[in-house]
Amino acid sequence: MTPKLVIVGTVALDDVTTPFGSVRRALGGSAFYGGIAASYWTSVGVVAVVGKDYPEEGFRILESRAIDFRGIDRSAEETFAWTGEYTYDLNTAITRDTRLNCLLSFNPRVAEHYPNPETLFLANIDPEIQGKILDSLPVRPRLVALDTMNYWIESKKDTLLQVLRRIDLLTINESEARMLTGEFNLVLAARAIRALGPSIVVLKKGEHGALVFYEGGVFASPAMPLEVVKDPTGAGDSFAGGLLGYLTVHGHHSPEFLKQSSIIGSVMASFCVSDFGVIGTRALSLEEISSRIREFGDLTGFRQIDYEERRL
Repeated sequence: MTPKLVIVGTVALDDVTTPFGSVRRALGGSAFYGGIAASYWTSVGVVAVVGKDYPEEGFRILESRAIDFRGIDRSAEETFAWTGEYTYDLNTAITRDTRLNCLLSFNPRVAEHYPNPETLFLANIDPEIQGKILDSLPVRPRLVALDTMNYWIESKKDTLLQVLRRIDLLTINESEARMLTGEFNLVLAARAIRALGPSIVVLKKGEHGALVFYEGGVFASPAMPLEVVKDPTGAGDSFAGGLLGYLTVHGHHSPEFLKQSSIIGSVMASFCVSDFGVIGTRALSLEEISSRIREFGDLTGFRQIDYEERRL
């Protein structure tokens, strides 16, 4: 049986240093973070590649979240690895080293393992591969979402633009949106991106939350003010996983559900940043998630203000 949400992306080993500690060979990658976050809301399948050095613990974590990992190929090369550092500006990662390793020969077989997902998330990978995946599916998924980054915008912009015409939802950060469109103003940048194809644009703003642009409106989803923030790596992928998992389980993306799903994305990102790797998201309880959702309700809710009655 095909999982309702299929995520195509990376499974990686990360060396991360922040002002609050460091980890080596932490389990990470866009598909790993996103899949775990989404698994609290819907059934998930992951398509990626790992190397001969990838620890079995990664598969055990996926299995513990009932994530289907038939789509993860095992290579004789080494696993994709990233080394990064954060200063007290946790919005900006400083890349010290990137070793693509087995990712260079990544040939995702989505249609073979998951021919008819309801939602497909093409996480941050080569747009040529993203386009080939869409070509390979016998039936277009109800919702196609995509993530990208500055490297692809700079090196393969024409190919990326072709893929953008075929998707419904794009997640992208502020600097990437400006780079893609040439617009400094984020409202104008989102409008320009929507004109390229995706009807929904999610602008990720790090510790400042996210802006969700859709036909006829925009919604601001805040980030949770936390006393403990250890590692922002994977926060954007966890946000996307939560958002898409919630949209998938409800079966449509009306403005109201887009607003709710963006809050769910912020909920999952808030757990992610509380610790290194997936420690903060891998084993959450229903009560922990429900409590955090209520906190977001308190953070964002207020009684409607009647200016005529309240003015001095």
